[in-house]
Amino acid sequence: MGGCDLTLILRYRKAVTYGHHVLLAALEEHETATAYEVVFAETAAATVEAIRAAKAAKVLVLWSFYSPDAAALAEELAGIRAAAPGAVHVAGGVHATAEPVQTLDAGWDIAAVGEGESTLLSLVDSAGDPAGIQGLVYRDEHGTLQRTGKAHREPLGTYRAFPLTYKRINPIEITRGCVYACRFCQTPFMFSARFRHRSVDNVRWHVDRMRERGLRDVRFITPTALSYGSQDESPNLAAVEELLATCKEGLGPDGRVFFGSFPSEIRPEHVSREALQLVKKYCSNNNIIVGAQSGSDRVLDAAKRGHGVEEVKRAIRLGVEEGFRINVDMIFGMPGEDQEDVDASLTLARELAELGARIHAHTFMPLPGTPWRDAPPGDVDPETIRAVDRLSQQGALYGHWQRQREHAQRLAAAAEAYPRPGRSRTLLPIRPSPEQVESPANP
Repeated sequence: MGGCDLTLILRYRKAVTYGHHVLLAALEEHETATAYEVVFAETAAATVEAIRAAKAAKVLVLWSFYSPDAAALAEELAGIRAAAPGAVHVAGGVHATAEPVQTLDAGWDIAAVGEGESTLLSLVDSAGDPAGIQGLVYRDEHGTLQRTGKAHREPLGTYRAFPLTYKRINPIEITRGCVYACRFCQTPFMFSARFRHRSVDNVRWHVDRMRERGLRDVRFITPTALSYGSQDESPNLAAVEELLATCKEGLGPDGRVFFGSFPSEIRPEHVSREALQLVKKYCSNNNIIVGAQSGSDRVLDAAKRGHGVEEVKRAIRLGVEEGFRINVDMIFGMPGEDQEDVDASLTLARELAELGARIHAHTFMPLPGTPWRDAPPGDVDPETIRAVDRLSQQGALYGHWQRQREHAQRLAAAAEAYPRPGRSRTLLPIRPSPEQVESPANP
């Protein structure tokens, strides 16, 4: 591995492969005077080995991670630095974007803020020198914090969805950003609260490349599947049908299209008989994911979800009637939840399970970069835990909600260490007592 100006080592983890693939897709089309090489390191030990073996003048180790993984990866980073000094470690993704200074203090040299494609291309052009490159936070040789702003936001389709050179194929990202600025979600606050869609022709190009390589299954990355082609809260079913029909045609009779299932979901108010029949007509999945999040209208309103409980119930009934197995996302321990809200969520979970749905349970985590970043961590009381466990034993519920309780505690502690001036917790209003409700002052 010699004769190059720059070695790029990807700390390649299963949970974040798509993020690395997008960067590589941009890089493979980019013309640069810098001679570089790319190394995939799937373990900490492989990362150490790659750093030691690199002969380039500059070695960049590229990391991408979600906020719940930040603490564990900081420990891994410390071990890698001790065993193989000399590399520059660059962190990207939603956590580095939301908490760049915290990321630097945890051991990384550079935090990439925002979308990474154009930033990486500039770093390669500069042979790894961060000076003057937009989209970075770092400390210069004097220890002074340098902030260069967020990276350029390009139209989705400017860069490929996956790289061909490195033979790393993944689901096609068809939408980036989200107009639904839910208070607990990082997506709209990293990518902006608007939709950018990949064109049907651009998606078809990717499908054709997949078919040429013998691949027959196509899946999509999108925060809300039935929003494809829309710029507001209304589904554009004509655009969805054009997308699905083109993909099905491109794959041929043996190809399979999966839509509204992992790694994407459908908002409950978007579920209609017409939409479900489109999925049945063109797609192979017999299951869909619906984001309910809570059984309390009060909680849904505070979270700025944009739908209520009745829309959830209607969506699941329609889905079951059309023959789909429904997976329903629900979050327990939302900020300001009281026992009445918890009971409402458990009641909804049981009702949906009786209809045949499976509940994908989560514990609320105060994620950096969201309006609820400074809210208390999700706290699920013992009785609720027992009720959720009973659903799990019946096969009606699944998920890593217990592990997320631990992540939530760590995120809350990190937020306390890096307070944000003027940030309120934006909790739910306190529910009035029965005495207050019945008081003559509250007719």
